[in-house]
Amino acid sequence: MELTQRLRTVADLVPQGMRLADIGTDHAYLPVWLILKGRIPSAIAADLRSGPLSRARETAHQYGVCNQFSFRLCDGLSGISPEETDVISIAGMGGETIASILEAAPWAREKLLLLQPMTSFVELRQYLQTHHYEIIEERIAQEGRRLYSILVVRQGEMAPLTPGELLAGQQSCDPLRRAYLEMLAEKVTHSLDGHRRAALPDRAEIARLEALLRELQAMMEVYPT
Repeated sequence: MELTQRLRTVADLVPQGMRLADIGTDHAYLPVWLILKGRIPSAIAADLRSGPLSRARETAHQYGVCNQFSFRLCDGLSGISPEETDVISIAGMGGETIASILEAAPWAREKLLLLQPMTSFVELRQYLQTHHYEIIEERIAQEGRRLYSILVVRQGEMAPLTPGELLAGQQSCDPLRRAYLEMLAEKVTHSLDGHRRAALPDRAEIARLEALLRELQAMMEVYPT
């Protein structure tokens, strides 16, 4: 089995020997790969819809690891008990959806979390910093031209994040960090240009975007081209 680079990056962050709960598992490629590699002893594959959960069962059956799986048809973590898992992965969802899953299961704060949001990065980081979570590491994965950020999170406190850090995360030694910042700066520039061309420009929003762009550019100076 081969994982996409996005899922492989998440897999690399799962500690040896920990029981995994994979939320929104779809085909269950991540937990099946980890079991095949001997990285985890067991996994819970959870999904809100019966179709993806059926595909997860098929994958586990295909690779002969069904006896190390539990399959849960549930919304987020609602069908999982705290004592059943050590690490939780939530990948491929919007940041606000991830935050709502954590909000509905306060016990998740006691676990190691691997979060890979597709959208709403600011909203997710805002939620984490105001609900006693600490982002201890961020990794970046590339698939084609797309870049993905993976957050390693645990219970704790962190200093308030700046607007640029809420969008892009904190400084990282990841080799893709500069490319990730450039991608975000391009998006901010595009939005800024649109506001400047508007018939009735929103001066406050223009000023906010200009400050955000300056911060992203300052972040990029840390990384050589």
